[in-house]
Amino acid sequence: MMFRDRGQAAPGTPARTAAAGWRVMAGLAAAPVVVVSVFRAVPREWPTTVVQLVSFTPWLVLPASVSLLFAVLGRRRWMAGAAAGLVAVQLFWLVPLDYGQAEADSAEGTAGDTLELRTMSLNAKLGKADAAEIVRLVRENGITLLTIQEYTKALEDRLGAAGLAELLPNRISAPAGRASGNAVYSVHKLERAGTVPDSYFSMPLIRLTAESQGKHAVVELANVHTRAPVGVGLPQWRSDLAALGQVASRPGNVVLAGDFNASYDHAEFRQLLQGEGRKVVDVGMAQGSRLIPTWPMDGLLLPGITIDHIVTSPSVRSAGYAVHAVPGTDHAAIMVTLSVPAGG
Repeated sequence: MMFRDRGQAAPGTPARTAAAGWRVMAGLAAAPVVVVSVFRAVPREWPTTVVQLVSFTPWLVLPASVSLLFAVLGRRRWMAGAAAGLVAVQLFWLVPLDYGQAEADSAEGTAGDTLELRTMSLNAKLGKADAAEIVRLVRENGITLLTIQEYTKALEDRLGAAGLAELLPNRISAPAGRASGNAVYSVHKLERAGTVPDSYFSMPLIRLTAESQGKHAVVELANVHTRAPVGVGLPQWRSDLAALGQVASRPGNVVLAGDFNASYDHAEFRQLLQGEGRKVVDVGMAQGSRLIPTWPMDGLLLPGITIDHIVTSPSVRSAGYAVHAVPGTDHAAIMVTLSVPAGG
């Protein structure tokens, strides 16, 4: 006579067949998570398809969780343990340990007087963004510094007609077609200070001087628009991010704002944040908004990802990070209040 554990179904029974089916489903759900997780974990120069897949890493927690559920139903402890480990890895990437470090870094500028810059950045999608909505956001949110990518002459005219110059009278702009135009508007004094070297799209460097109640603060601002990691553009994307990392590591108060075409899950972007000699801060990360997507916002059937960022030197504090959809563009407007040490 054969004996079995009481909790184990007999071979060929419906319960055993169902458990085997759940194990198959667990494996199918886990397979793409494992593949993309390997790409995310290994920092090397992956090809274009891999770079694009890694962008969607935050969403992997969903199939990983489904795999864990199926593994539990499949009644295999080792499979359930492996699936639980896979979920743990995804959660670790969702809430990385350097969150706290970013917050500590951003608090370095708390001592002494500061001046506030209520900052907003937007990729206008070939100048098609709704100008009236941009002006409304500027007015209602008290924006004092606005950076725009993919800025065209037509958009410049519409923004003027909508009254942007009355709110932000200082402007340095270079309208152009084919996604290469850019503009910075501000209530504060702006001066050209060069460009990010060897970038695909022109990324201007602008010296902003804020003055209020006898205090002044100086910021070196980069209006960011890297080339997308698509096809032959992949090496240039890496080069653009590396060049921005060098700008971010400069002394003083530095702000990089715009469309990085990169998420925190890209090793190239994390390397930028490491800087050369000092870490810099992604304010979305520091404010706990890693999972608020900025693209695509126009109905594309893709999970949303965060590729628009405001990155600052550790001396600059941040608060009030927010994301707003703007009709006409596939990118969201991002905004945050930056507190810049006076006298720098």
